[in-house]
Amino acid sequence: MRKRYVARGMVQGVGFRWFVRDAAAKLSVTGWVRNLGDGSVELEAQAGENTLTAFEAEVKNEHPWAHVSELQTQVIAPVEREAGFDIRT
Repeated sequence: MRKRYVARGMVQGVGFRWFVRDAAAKLSVTGWVRNLGDGSVELEAQAGENTLTAFEAEVKNEHPWAHVSELQTQVIAPVEREAGFDIRT
């Protein structure tokens, strides 16, 4: 399963992308994360449904300085043979 997320709130300038990358590595989630020009952060994540549920909870609640006020979620088509989780610019 693959999902596209847009995180809004205090999510830029606090190390949020690195936190998301580390959470993905810990849970064996593949995909990517990047800042958007409007101050939000976009990410795509791919794993099993239960793993993505745990990943979403960590992204929304566990960063010590970020505050995710909204996490939009959309199921999208999986990417074949994807490896790792990247920070994009």
